[in-house]
Amino acid sequence: MRIIGIDPGTGILGFGVVDAHAGKVKMVTAGVITTPAHTPLDVRLEDIYDSLTDIISETKPDVMSIEKLFFGQNVTTAMSVSHARGVAMLAGRKGALPIAEYTPMQIKQTLTGYGKADKKQVQEMVRIQLGLKDVPQPDDCADALAAAITHSLMIRV
Repeated sequence: MRIIGIDPGTGILGFGVVDAHAGKVKMVTAGVITTPAHTPLDVRLEDIYDSLTDIISETKPDVMSIEKLFFGQNVTTAMSVSHARGVAMLAGRKGALPIAEYTPMQIKQTLTGYGKADKKQVQEMVRIQLGLKDVPQPDDCADALAAAITHSLMIRV
């Protein structure tokens, strides 16, 4: 099964594609979609949609795994990220992908065994699970791979 993981964001949206089979996961590709600051939101969202549509078309995943939003102190940032998350989900649906959603705590719990693990612990588990020499960079990319790996572990492929 091929899974695309998404770490939503307006300025930087992380994506990671993995193949999962017989309890093992292998990275296919990963990266980020960036949009310039001070660009109108509608233009940024269109860029995200178009880029994700291309990535889905090229990698042909079977399912999308996306991180649910955690609302912190900054409501303006949360609203912006929620727009990007919606556009990513739309790109997935338009690509005929089922969509699985996981909270940050579920991802941490699944990968590390501890729902309040820090970012470095999660990133190290991503590196180990994928058999990589180094932790994928930037953080948004590693977080997207974590979402994809979480889905593979939750459905046990």
